[in-house]
Amino acid sequence: MLLDVQDITTYYGSSQALFGVEFRMTEGEVVALMGRNGMGKSTTIKSICNLLAPKSGRIFFDGKPTERMPPHRVARLGIGLVPEGRRCFPNLTVHENLVAAARPGKWTLERVNDLFPRLKERHAQLSRSLSGGEQQMLAIGRALMTNPKLLILDEATEGLAPVIRQDIWKAIRHLKSEGLSILVVDKTLSELLPVADRCVILENGKSVWSGSPGELTVETQDRYLGV
Repeated sequence: MLLDVQDITTYYGSSQALFGVEFRMTEGEVVALMGRNGMGKSTTIKSICNLLAPKSGRIFFDGKPTERMPPHRVARLGIGLVPEGRRCFPNLTVHENLVAAARPGKWTLERVNDLFPRLKERHAQLSRSLSGGEQQMLAIGRALMTNPKLLILDEATEGLAPVIRQDIWKAIRHLKSEGLSILVVDKTLSELLPVADRCVILENGKSVWSGSPGELTVETQDRYLGV
């Protein structure tokens, strides 16, 4: 088992956000974390990375309990996070962003540039000068340069132009074909479901449904994902 999230509750101050989220991921699996806005998806991701420590429950990554680890130690276990809003270092170049947290492994600067040729073209530009889509490519590339066992993508294509979204999904499909474990949050079901092996739906901070994309009925979509 690569990731085991066991009945976690998480708070923002005195306000409870998660009320019992639980799911598992095996190595090489792509899991879609789904739910309407405000249902706890980003909070779950922050809890996994211990950016927001769960108050109760357990989280194991690669067999190791992580809920008491500082975030940098969780990352070093092999979690690469692409956060919502990208958060590239604005005053660093594309090249500097990519190498800032690089760790040895198969994902090298050359391989990231092959995956996203735009980054190679803009290697000397400050990241703040990039378009939103290019910054998302950079954020994904930066996470890959840590050579993670698990890549977490929070709202991978939100707000991007259609042509850039297709580039991002093409890259995700390539990463899946290489066997990388991916936990992904995205609202575009037409692109998300074909790449997912399993879906986990959150409702009001609690896990309410889990299954394969083929088991996700129209009724379930309307109940938990509809506007």
